[in-house]
This record gives sequence, structure tokens and C-alpha cells, in this order.
Amino acid sequence: MQVISASRSEWIVPFTGLQPGQFRKLVALVAQRGGEEIADGRPGRQWALPLADRVLLVATYWRTNLTMRQIGPLFGVSHSAAHRVIDSLSPLLALAPVRKRRIDSVAIVDGTLVPTRDHRLAAPSKNYRYSTNVQVAIDAETRLVIATGDPQPGNRNDCTVYRDSGIADTLAERPVMADGGYRGNLDVIMPYRKPGKGTELPAWKDELNATHRRVRARIEHALARMKCWRILRDYRRAATTLADTVSGIAHLHNIHLLG
Repeated sequence: MQVISASRSEWIVPFTGLQPGQFRKLVALVAQRGGEEIADGRPGRQWALPLADRVLLVATYWRTNLTMRQIGPLFGVSHSAAHRVIDSLSPLLALAPVRKRRIDSVAIVDGTLVPTRDHRLAAPSKNYRYSTNVQVAIDAETRLVIATGDPQPGNRNDCTVYRDSGIADTLAERPVMADGGYRGNLDVIMPYRKPGKGTELPAWKDELNATHRRVRARIEHALARMKCWRILRDYRRAATTLADTVSGIAHLHNIHLLG
């Protein structure tokens, strides 16, 4: 017996964060990207759930971080079927590349630690857990996520991960703001450091740093909103799937923010 279905709009908002109209547009986009293809590519083998329910299943999994054995019965399928749905649809929910932007548009970048059970990529981090470092960039004006980087071991600093994750290449030729942890990346706008030996910064530099902090806080807010999808608080799947998950959650975050 299926408990949750996309045909009942009251299930959509709490498990996706989207309004029913936004959710329907998302389903149409996933269909356009190939979501209607038959299960596992086997001729004649159809999915047990319609596409809208499969998209809802993935969003529900990301939002609640239930196990496969818990989420399968909610949609009236086996845990293995739920696993196949998530594997097949997660890449199709990924964030679309930004095609047009203003020349003077500024990006803000920051990293967040995602506790990850897969120790092949995760490493002991400052949050005292095995984690990965995920870089996220937003547009400073619209606050929409514009890029996410490939997850890196959580014991690496943001300065290194910014380059190794590929997000630096994505943001090339664009003004980028970040905190002081990105020192070493000369193309990133960072706050002024205090001189050594207790010397204070000039007043004008203090004012610029205060403005920098107010603007950069927007990326902290975006990361906090993305962590509402609880899977980013304890990632139990293979680390190779984390990049698609983060990108998909960024996509849902953007749709919700656009209203």
C-alpha cells in the first residue's frame, strides 16, 4: 500500500520545500532530461511508480534521510526499487549550468563539511567526524546557487579544495568573494588581515571588512537552507554520489527561493 503520492498536493510541500506548481515544473524538466526512460534500460521493464512519484521519492529521501527500508514502504515499493529510483533520478535533478550572467555579477563561495560514511573519500575533520568538504557558490545579488564543487576530503582546507574541486574553473573570469580561508587564491576577494604585533587596521579597511562580512553572510544563509535537506547532515551513500546529491539539493533550493 502506497502512503505518499505526488497526486496529493499536501505531501509535496513538506517533503520537497516546493509549491505544487513548482514541483510540476520540476517533474517536466526531469522528463525532458530522460526521466521517463524504462527501468534499468531493460526493454519492456517499466517503473512501478510514475515519474512524479519517483521525483517525490528522491526529494523525500534527501529531505528526511530515511533508510531505504523505511522509505520504500512509504511509496509502496521494495527497498531495492527505491535504491534504483534514487540512483537513476539523482543526476537528472542536478543544477543546470548558468548560461547568461551580468559581466559585473559577483559570486560568493564557501565550503561546508558534510559528514560522510564512505571513508574512501571522507577524512577526520574539525567537526570530529569523517566528512567531505563541499564548495558552494551563490550569486551575491540573487542568492541563487550557481555552482557546486566535487567533494574533497574534509581535512583539506578551503584554499586547496577551492582549486581541486573544479569550482575555481567554473567561476573563472568572475569576481569571487570569500573569507580569509581562501588566502593563496589571488583571484578571490578576501577581507583585510590585521597586521602583526597588535597593530590595528586603518578605519577605512575596518569599514570595508564590515561590508565584506555583511555580503558574505549570504552564503552562510544559503548553506544553512541547504542543510534543511537532512541527508547533508549524515551522508550514508557512496561518496561518488554526493556531487549529484549536492547539485540536486542546490537546484531544489533555487526553485524554492524563486518562489
